[in-house]
Amino acid sequence: MDAGLLEIFVCPASKAALTHRRDRDELWCRASRLAYPVRDGIPFLLEEEARPLTPEELEALARP
Repeated sequence: MDAGLLEIFVCPASKAALTHRRDRDELWCRASRLAYPVRDGIPFLLEEEARPLTPEELEALARP
């Protein structure tokens, strides 16, 4: 995913910044605790497409 695009994308639920997880091909939001899928390089930023982050994933987001 292009870093420039990631700077302008925000979580549709919380309007907070997103973190690209290349290993999962998802965009994660700490504020809303949601993960949005990226399919074929296209982010699907719809709450209906998102899944809740697990406690372990939230902990990983908290680490620098």
